[in-house]
Amino acid sequence: MVKIIENWILCPICRSKTRLRIREDTELKKIPLYCPKCKRETLINAHKLHIYVIKTEDDKIYSNEI
Repeated sequence: MVKIIENWILCPICRSKTRLRIREDTELKKIPLYCPKCKRETLINAHKLHIYVIKTEDDKIYSNEI
Protein backbone atom coordinates (compact mmCIF):
# COMPACT_ATOMS: atom_id res chain seq x y z
CA MET A 1 0.00 0.00 0.00
CA VAL A 2 1.34 3.40 -1.01
CA LYS A 3 1.04 6.29 1.43
CA ILE A 4 -0.11 9.52 -0.23
CA ILE A 5 1.15 12.75 1.30
CA GLU A 6 -1.36 15.55 1.92
CA ASN A 7 -0.70 19.14 3.01
CA TRP A 8 -2.88 22.12 3.81
CA ILE A 9 -2.48 25.07 1.46
CA LEU A 10 -1.21 28.12 3.33
CA CYS A 11 -2.19 31.66 2.41
CA PRO A 12 0.72 33.31 0.55
CA ILE A 13 -0.08 36.66 2.20
CA CYS A 14 -0.57 35.88 5.91
CA ARG A 15 0.68 32.24 6.02
CA SER A 16 -2.43 30.96 7.81
CA LYS A 17 -4.08 27.67 6.94
CA THR A 18 -6.81 27.85 4.28
CA ARG A 19 -9.67 25.42 3.80
CA LEU A 20 -7.97 23.50 1.00
CA ARG A 21 -5.71 20.46 1.15
CA ILE A 22 -3.69 19.08 -1.72
CA ARG A 23 -2.16 15.68 -2.30
CA GLU A 24 1.23 15.05 -3.86
CA ASP A 25 -0.40 14.00 -7.14
CA THR A 26 -2.60 17.14 -7.35
CA GLU A 27 -2.10 19.68 -10.12
CA LEU A 28 -3.95 23.00 -10.01
CA LYS A 29 -3.92 25.83 -12.56
CA LYS A 30 -5.27 29.33 -11.98
CA ILE A 31 -7.22 28.45 -8.84
CA PRO A 32 -8.59 31.35 -6.78
CA LEU A 33 -7.45 30.72 -3.21
CA TYR A 34 -9.50 32.53 -0.55
CA CYS A 35 -8.07 33.08 2.91
CA PRO A 36 -10.70 33.30 5.70
CA LYS A 37 -8.26 35.07 8.02
CA CYS A 38 -7.00 37.96 5.86
CA LYS A 39 -10.06 37.82 3.56
CA ARG A 40 -8.04 38.08 0.35
CA GLU A 41 -8.12 36.03 -2.80
CA THR A 42 -4.98 34.98 -4.70
CA LEU A 43 -4.57 33.05 -7.94
CA ILE A 44 -2.31 30.03 -7.52
CA ASN A 45 -0.91 27.06 -9.39
CA ALA A 46 0.11 23.86 -7.62
CA HIS A 47 2.30 21.00 -8.78
CA LYS A 48 3.74 18.21 -6.57
CA LEU A 49 2.95 20.04 -3.29
CA HIS A 50 4.61 23.26 -4.49
CA ILE A 51 2.41 26.35 -4.55
CA TYR A 52 3.12 29.09 -7.09
CA VAL A 53 1.48 32.51 -6.93
CA ILE A 54 0.40 33.79 -10.32
CA LYS A 55 1.74 37.25 -11.01
CA THR A 56 -0.89 39.84 -11.85
CA GLU A 57 -0.66 43.58 -12.32
CA ASP A 58 -2.99 44.29 -9.40
CA ASP A 59 -1.26 42.08 -6.84
CA LYS A 60 1.53 43.36 -4.62
CA ILE A 61 2.95 39.85 -4.18
CA TYR A 62 5.51 38.92 -6.81
CA SER A 63 7.03 35.75 -5.42
CA ASN A 64 7.02 32.72 -7.73
CA GLU A 65 7.27 29.93 -5.21
CA ILE A 66 5.86 29.69 -1.71
